[in-house]
Amino acid sequence: MVVVPVLALVATVGGGSSLLGLPVSDGSAADPTGSGTILASDRRMPEKFRALISKWGHECSALSPQILAAQLYQESGFRADRGTVSSANAMGIAQFIPSTWAKYGVDGNKDGKRDVWDPEDAIPSAAKYDCVVAHDTENVPGDATRNMLAGYNAGSDAVRRYGGVPPYKETQDYVRIITSTAASFEMSADSSSAVVEKVIAYASSKIGTPYVWGGNGGGDGGFDCSGLTKAAYEAAGITLPRVANDQYDATPKVSDPQIGDLVFFSQKKRTAGYRFNFWDIDHVGIYLGNGKFLDAPHTGAKVRIETMWWNLYMGATRPTASKTV
Repeated sequence: MVVVPVLALVATVGGGSSLLGLPVSDGSAADPTGSGTILASDRRMPEKFRALISKWGHECSALSPQILAAQLYQESGFRADRGTVSSANAMGIAQFIPSTWAKYGVDGNKDGKRDVWDPEDAIPSAAKYDCVVAHDTENVPGDATRNMLAGYNAGSDAVRRYGGVPPYKETQDYVRIITSTAASFEMSADSSSAVVEKVIAYASSKIGTPYVWGGNGGGDGGFDCSGLTKAAYEAAGITLPRVANDQYDATPKVSDPQIGDLVFFSQKKRTAGYRFNFWDIDHVGIYLGNGKFLDAPHTGAKVRIETMWWNLYMGATRPTASKTV
């Protein structure tokens, strides 16, 4: 919900209910049905909003269609009826309060009206406001997407004042929930496959899990990079080799990574005059689209979503092209 300042929040996101009073399962997503646990397969993009979200999700580099979809889902569960009003008087699918809508609402469908209840206006307005916030916070340290979401929830001033996501539980939960569920929203033909959906769902469910060298999850207490990718694909019925360079060698290569593909990196690319050798690959993650990937980064870090390390990029592969490798 677009609420400035955060004190206007009237309920705790992720603390059992969303701002609409919708149940929240595992602190990961609002449940518009009230049925309890929401599985990744339940977080499907409504076809009637897919084109809008895909179009406006590229409004700025800090935004992606997946982030926009997860944000709308968290705000309203994709509800767009005129009864979708919070106790803070936030309205519609994007949950704009009247004062913010008056300033930032746009006529997205060019019908001569700015209608907060019309998703064809509200979704473009949410994307544009996200990007206004991203611009306002572009000089703040940290991840641009997380700062943008924090500003959408708590206001750009709070993000600038605290040098990142403010220490408000409401805002921290809002950012965590959206970034951790974004990957489960499929946006393309490739990502709509059942296999890729399961891979993304499994990997995104491990966000926040500690990095453990040699870790395969479970009793190991965490994952290393290739342990995570192997486990994610095994959850979808595809067996991968254990280590990153073997995963690269054994899976079909692609020139343009798509959602769910494996992306590979090497620190040796920092060396002047470096020439490619797949044995030098020392890191792997799962591509999420829009220049983002999900990985278990290094000792002391946790499974997270990151901006692609293009300077260290070695290539991509598509395990779904071969069911068993």
